[in-house]
Amino acid sequence: MQHILIIEDDAAITAIERDYLEIEGYAVEIVPDGGSGLERGLEGAFDLILLDLMLPGLDGFSVCRRLREALDIPILMVTARQEDIDKIRGLGLGADDYIEKPFSPGVLVARVKAHLAQYARLTEPSCTRHEISLGGLSINTDTRLVVVDGRSVELKNKEYELLLFLMQNPGIVFSRETLYERIWGMDAMGDNATVAVHINRLREKIEKDPSSLCYIQTVWGAGYRLRG
Repeated sequence: MQHILIIEDDAAITAIERDYLEIEGYAVEIVPDGGSGLERGLEGAFDLILLDLMLPGLDGFSVCRRLREALDIPILMVTARQEDIDKIRGLGLGADDYIEKPFSPGVLVARVKAHLAQYARLTEPSCTRHEISLGGLSINTDTRLVVVDGRSVELKNKEYELLLFLMQNPGIVFSRETLYERIWGMDAMGDNATVAVHINRLREKIEKDPSSLCYIQTVWGAGYRLRG
């Protein structure tokens, strides 16, 4: 049984989240404030964390940052804020995705399932050793070692998946919607800030000069491609 931690102070929302997730067979624990949620999350007993941004005590941004420093499991922000800057800030601190309030319980369950499935696939041991190289980039898909111009870099799960997918398809332009569907395993649902933020985080780690991109190129009006 997979375990999900919900860090949320709204009892009505947590009741809906808990009921629908338990129906799907997940074990759910609820913590109503940021400080206690951080402490519980850091114990490492969960497969996924649903994190509200507006929390009493320690806010969701701070909780997300500190959880991501220690954990590599999926973290999904749940937010009533509509401003892109809040979404971008949360994603930049390490959240894998976000769900806007009010949300459909079906959408919540679908997002949770997709992230858990993607995480399981990514962390499943490989039977054979594979290495993909392109220019100064190389990925060992068995060890998940990423080397850029002779130096190893540490990527989070979604950053790694994005880079691997682009390296498997060099020179091909992919829209944000397509990348979201391929990497996150769900329909884009009309908002692609998640992809843009993860692309920027990836660039920060693999590009020597942000003003002169060697690897991941933006094709204006179309999407992104890895230079072949």
